[in-house]
Amino acid sequence: MDSEIAFDFSPGFIIYKSGRIERLTGETIVPSSLTPHNGVVSKDVVYSPGDNLSVRVFLPEKAAKTGEKLPLLVYFHGGAFIIETPFSPTYHTFLTTAVSASDCIAVSVDYQRQPEHPIPIPYDNSWTSLKWVFTHIAGCGPENWLNKHADFSKVFLAGDSAGANIAHHMTMRAAKEKLSPELSDSGISGIILVHPYFWSKTPVDDKETTDVTKRSRSEVLWKIASPNSKDGVDDPLINVVQLESVDISGLGCGKVLVMVAELDLLVRQDWCYAAKLERSGWMGEVEVMETKGESHVFHLKNPDTQKAHELVKKFASFIKGVM
Repeated sequence: MDSEIAFDFSPGFIIYKSGRIERLTGETIVPSSLTPHNGVVSKDVVYSPGDNLSVRVFLPEKAAKTGEKLPLLVYFHGGAFIIETPFSPTYHTFLTTAVSASDCIAVSVDYQRQPEHPIPIPYDNSWTSLKWVFTHIAGCGPENWLNKHADFSKVFLAGDSAGANIAHHMTMRAAKEKLSPELSDSGISGIILVHPYFWSKTPVDDKETTDVTKRSRSEVLWKIASPNSKDGVDDPLINVVQLESVDISGLGCGKVLVMVAELDLLVRQDWCYAAKLERSGWMGEVEVMETKGESHVFHLKNPDTQKAHELVKKFASFIKGVM
């Protein structure tokens, strides 16, 4: 029967044995608006007509009046590849706040979600979105805000959780494949990984949880997102940190900010990612910001707290060039 539950990940989602998914959060849509909110205006633009995928573009209102060039942020939302969109209250609010604080123009990317569109589809969508963004590098792309306001010498990728995982993989790919014929390098200045979603079959170090229930729950999440992965959570898309065969020395940017939360299940993976990057031979600069006493994506769940404000302040200072 359709009511029989296969996986219950409330309050996020439920998957039934029939294969039907019921998303319990992240489905509400906040419309974009040319009326400023927190000094920021927004609009939705289709980047992949064939898949009916859009980005939400955010711009400080004052820049719209002056025509100044601003750093460009491309953001990938989280949600375990399964829930949330750029148009939800959670991500509309965060991007509005981040753009206001960072004084940048931002592109928040919609990608196809699992289980309807299994991995690697979200990575392919995300690469398509980046290619679309870089069609504006010479000022003659399809979206005027990007033509007029994006400074392509200051491009930053960012994301939280699954979106941070995507940002890492896009930056690796950009070092190998040109995003634009106009580029002599990856075109990416830096990345911000907020509580990035990396995992492995066995603990990454002796400080990571060995709790069987917690670890198996994480494995099930990845299995839902990537049912065709023969290695499970030891797939190199998710096990970026522990697998020696995964070389991240070619990361295509000059600086990285990794944000971790002390009580997050992923905290050891994220610390070890930064450590692996440092010892890999990568020539850039990596910094870790840890928030004590907080758990996974706390800043999205409780955006008005002091610690959430501190996270946004650090996020903004990275984009502004202050490490």
